[in-house]
Amino acid sequence: MISLGIDRLAEYDFLFAGKRIGLITNYSGVDSRLIDDMTVFHEAGYHVAKLFTPEHGMYGAMDGAGVGDCRHPKYKTPMISLYGEKLTPSAEDLNGLDLMVYDIQDVGMRYYTYIYTMANCMRAADKAGLSMVVLDRPNPLGRAVAGNRMDPRYDCFVGAHRLATRYGLTPGELGCYFKRFFGLTLDYQAVPMKGYRADMTWPETGQLWNLPSPSIHTFNSALCYVGGCFFEATNISEGRGTAEPFQIYGAPFVDMDKLLSALRERIKDPNLAMRERAFTPFWSKYAGETCFGVEFIPLSPRLDFMPAALTFMKTLLDMYPDKFEFRSYADVSRLTSLSGDNSADEYLRGKLTLSALLESWRAQAAAFEAEVEPLRLYS
Repeated sequence: MISLGIDRLAEYDFLFAGKRIGLITNYSGVDSRLIDDMTVFHEAGYHVAKLFTPEHGMYGAMDGAGVGDCRHPKYKTPMISLYGEKLTPSAEDLNGLDLMVYDIQDVGMRYYTYIYTMANCMRAADKAGLSMVVLDRPNPLGRAVAGNRMDPRYDCFVGAHRLATRYGLTPGELGCYFKRFFGLTLDYQAVPMKGYRADMTWPETGQLWNLPSPSIHTFNSALCYVGGCFFEATNISEGRGTAEPFQIYGAPFVDMDKLLSALRERIKDPNLAMRERAFTPFWSKYAGETCFGVEFIPLSPRLDFMPAALTFMKTLLDMYPDKFEFRSYADVSRLTSLSGDNSADEYLRGKLTLSALLESWRAQAAAFEAEVEPLRLYS
């Protein structure tokens, strides 16, 4: 089993000893023994003066729920929310600190908000003259890079900073990218993992699954989040409020027999199995209503679900042009915010073929991969 950054505090005592620390973390901040970060720092004798929490707060509030400032129930440390009214720590929040430390389990996709909390904290720390340390963790999806780069015209809290959709970096490597991207001068260091290889997917790390957020229940959910997140932009349930978010999709108006038959004609991925699936979400879209649709079952830890997700969405739009709907987000199509530009919308509207879309995205992914290669911490 690999050793996480949080497992190696004693080896990097010089970074933490005698410092007043601002710790950015949540429930995923645990060591390999599943002991939470606050306890690990406390038992090591380090002074965590303030806690900062991202979306979902410290303890996993549901998607989009506001979480206010409070105190840690055990250690009484002030906890400052960086999701909702405030996305960036203020100068007052950072007053009295020497060091910011980030330790949150990532999922490896551009539209995951934790990484923008990291970027905002790095910029705030740079402005305040503080150092920044990232305790590194695996990217569950490994080092594979895929998808387009974010168009700066549509930068928001679910996509920004010219990242590729599937960026293939660990949090520590991503911090290196942000430092260079923003031209920061702060003292930045990543505490690397031990025994980790860049090409590992989660099952190869030997770590127990560390729930990144309330709707990524399993590693298979994380695999299907690649592209499956685009369904947040539609009136199709992506399985939130069920036991299998991002693996089951549907709506009350779908004929699942016809849908599955159409998908089997269009999706020929040997790494993916499909079946009919009816389900009833207990929250989110269609809460309490029976939805009819499909379940996707990854057969390989290296599945790229993006082509299947796009084909699936196009199939639903073709079958239900009068019932399938898109949502907007801050006056921009929610799909544009999540997909990074207008190309996915052009494909769905028949203005671009899937092969042309994927070829364009492959070229952008290759450019991003070449750009970040010097920043990698692992062979």
